[in-house]
Amino acid sequence: MYAEHTDVRHPFAPTGDTPLRTRAELRQHFAEGPARTPGVDRFEPVGHVHETADPEVVIFEFSYVGSANGRSFTVPCIFVARVRDGVIVESRDYVDHVGMARAFGRLHDLATALAADPGGDTSFRRQS
Repeated sequence: MYAEHTDVRHPFAPTGDTPLRTRAELRQHFAEGPARTPGVDRFEPVGHVHETADPEVVIFEFSYVGSANGRSFTVPCIFVARVRDGVIVESRDYVDHVGMARAFGRLHDLATALAADPGGDTSFRRQS
């Protein structure tokens, strides 16, 4: 569904956004994604597509629904994509990253990554 050269970003990624610029990078991203996590029984997008006044722009409003480690989850998402010649050339993917971490038992990993704060911004840390 993606063009060979694309620009996919996750603006709300809590540890920073790494743009995905090629189909190969997207393949790797999806190969390492939640659907490949041990203990996942089901992981699928459920929702609908909104057409816009711009014929190239499509909004996908959906939730990832499924179950992992015996627990059901629903994680809301909105992707705003630009489609040209039938393939996605650009996308901004807005995902509930905390919900994803919760669904896959990775809250501790996320908290650890956030506490490491490689950017050095301490403005939101609790003062000890």
